[in-house]
Amino acid sequence: MIRKFLFLAVVIIALAGITNAQATAAATPTPSVSSEKPKKPPVFRPNKDQIKQVQTILKDKKLYTGEASGTYNDDTRSGIKSFQKDNGLRETGTLNRATLEKFGVALTDKQKEIPATESSITPETSVAKKPKTNKTASTDDKKTEKPATTDGPKRPAPFRAGADQIKSAQKMLKDGKMYSGEETGKFDDAFREGLGKYQEANGLKVTKTLNAATLEKMGIALTDKQKEQVAAQAAYDAAKKN
Repeated sequence: MIRKFLFLAVVIIALAGITNAQATAAATPTPSVSSEKPKKPPVFRPNKDQIKQVQTILKDKKLYTGEASGTYNDDTRSGIKSFQKDNGLRETGTLNRATLEKFGVALTDKQKEIPATESSITPETSVAKKPKTNKTASTDDKKTEKPATTDGPKRPAPFRAGADQIKSAQKMLKDGKMYSGEETGKFDDAFREGLGKYQEANGLKVTKTLNAATLEKMGIALTDKQKEQVAAQAAYDAAKKN
């Protein structure tokens, strides 16, 4: 009788241990694996009106012979590449932020939140190649070798006119019968045409953009930041010539 009692007690203790182990395992939380993927940066895309403005400018520069349709095509991409090459930009054939700003085309508020990438500004030819090392050089020679310097003049930010400056220019062109639109502070085809007429009449380079030279000719004051940009651009151009 005592043996049966002892046997039952052992069985009960064993079952209690198994039950406690299962409860502990169930209570232990399983570490969760995060399935969130890193967010991709926003993609810069021009709208139809901006493409149309660029096509009009390219036609004026004899870099495009098609229609200002507002849609990409091979001729438009080719013209954009030529413009980028002439203005020291990477030849992508696409309208990224740096290229639109160089054209003088106004950005939307959403586009202004997307910064210009270095890859869209720096031409491929300016990317320094790693110097080749002589495999047969001695150990002492390798220790004294210095990496080639890649420092050079950095391209300044594109010049952009402010909304108030654009309004002042539109008013001046209206007074001179070169523009019949509204003083909106924004670029449009009629305003560009008026700028072209003004530049031609005043011996300026006909860019149909409101650059620093045109603003100064109109007597419209530059901001301190714009003056710095003009000085930086002059220094950059001088460094390139040297």
